[in-house]
Amino acid sequence: MIQQYKVVAANGDITELVVWLVPNPVWPSQHSYKYRAAYVVNGKRVVGFYNERDKGDHVHIGGKESPYTFTMPDQLGEDFIAAIDEYRRK
Repeated sequence: MIQQYKVVAANGDITELVVWLVPNPVWPSQHSYKYRAAYVVNGKRVVGFYNERDKGDHVHIGGKESPYTFTMPDQLGEDFIAAIDEYRRK
């Protein structure tokens, strides 16, 4: 594991980001990272970034899933925080 971050807010909201360096890409991703990032409100994931076997890199915001272009772990963290901020503004 190269990065791990988890915060549980006083109201129970959870923000978690975990990134692993893996020996082989998680197909169809072309990079050597496996990751998950989730923002959970009232027990429900409202923002999530993942790369999964057969699905590749993707993002969930609200109830919508879209492709995600992963570049590096630091950028993933920035994109995750920006998505949370955008969700909170709605």
